[in-house]
Amino acid sequence: MTSLGETYWRYTDSYKFMEKVRSGMPPVVICCACNGGIQGKEANENIPETADEIADSVYGAYEAGASMVHVHGREPNNLPGAAKTAPVWLEVNRKIRERCSEIIINNTTGGGPSLTMEERLSCLDAHPEVASLNLAPDMSKFKIKERKPPLKHPHPEQEFDECLPFSYGQISSWARHMKKRGIKPELEIYHPGCVWVINDLIQQNLIEKPYWVQTVMGYQTSSYPTVKNTIDMLAELPEGSVWLCSGIGPFQLPLTMLSILMGGHVRVGLEDNVYYRRGEKAKSNAQLVERAVRLVHELNREVATPVQARQMLGISASPTRY
Repeated sequence: MTSLGETYWRYTDSYKFMEKVRSGMPPVVICCACNGGIQGKEANENIPETADEIADSVYGAYEAGASMVHVHGREPNNLPGAAKTAPVWLEVNRKIRERCSEIIINNTTGGGPSLTMEERLSCLDAHPEVASLNLAPDMSKFKIKERKPPLKHPHPEQEFDECLPFSYGQISSWARHMKKRGIKPELEIYHPGCVWVINDLIQQNLIEKPYWVQTVMGYQTSSYPTVKNTIDMLAELPEGSVWLCSGIGPFQLPLTMLSILMGGHVRVGLEDNVYYRRGEKAKSNAQLVERAVRLVHELNREVATPVQARQMLGISASPTRY
């Protein structure tokens, strides 16, 4: 196993970049965002929805090289809907762990449309090792395709126009819940202003180094998914941040490449991007992970094992058992 050495630094430091290119970047943590909480099989038939489908799809991604899975539980009696209760989440996490003995399980608190704030928090009682923490109000407008039989729980085309009113107090409360349970927050930043919130959490001693920070690029009301905007956001991150990059839709591939090049980590998967290339839908989460692995190797980096990822992020070396 490669020595991890220095695993985080200021990514926009030119001298450090040149040093790291010469001496070697740390292994890349590949996070698979396997399904999301908004669109389902009506968008791509390979998006997993049931607990068994999720576990099978995550296993493929795990075997391909993913060391972390970001997962959205789905309601068994309404598969287009996001999970609302801890028992549903526990079933999903248990089945993932049965198939993937070491993968880092990362549950969403974003959930899906129409959930209450309490329902979004239900995943924490399913004992994930990491949980997402949105650091800005979430305003979005989107359509969901008609879901036709023979898919279970069909529905007509739907249009949503909503805003989740995350406040400093709300975010601090959720961070406090995570800290109490020993869950590592994945800090979701959508624009440079979110760094104010990271600093507020640091001042309250609600998060600890290394800070696991994801730049979400190309989501509605987030920063435009450009190289310049990504670098500008990185320049604002506090010392001690480990960077994960996600690009939405067609921006997943170029921003994956950028993050690998700059020393960061990557998130790929069917939640963010249902296509493999223009006009060709992705066959599986594993297919998207496999491409990320090839890019990592082409840029002279290694893929982090779950053991290495746990060490780099300060997560328990012993995977949660269910």
